[in-house]
Amino acid sequence: MELNKLSEIVIGAVIEVHKRLGPGLLESVYQQCLVYELKLKGLDVVTEVKLPIQYKGLSLSEGFRLDLLVSNELVVELKAVDKLSSIYTAQLLSYLKMGGFPLGLLINFNVPVLKQGIKRIINTPL
Repeated sequence: MELNKLSEIVIGAVIEVHKRLGPGLLESVYQQCLVYELKLKGLDVVTEVKLPIQYKGLSLSEGFRLDLLVSNELVVELKAVDKLSSIYTAQLLSYLKMGGFPLGLLINFNVPVLKQGIKRIINTPL
């Protein structure tokens, strides 16, 4: 599936979950509901994906954990925080670079209007 179309479907599912649940819940609740919604749409979704760190020949198997990996190419990082900090953007960008993923979505469910809680991040190679 084309990446922009995939991200549109995922954002639509995120909006559906937020519309039904609203802000103020735990991240884990949103994650479970979003996974269910994405599977209803026929997408392949994996949660808590281990992303090892490679450093000068050293492999750290417990490097990072991706919240969601959709169709093996779109990383979705979920938050339920008062405000998206720049560290969350840096975190997602690191995931994209280390895993070689082209696109990520940073989603904060703890906002009154979900549009304020969606950030799309593209992995642009140097």
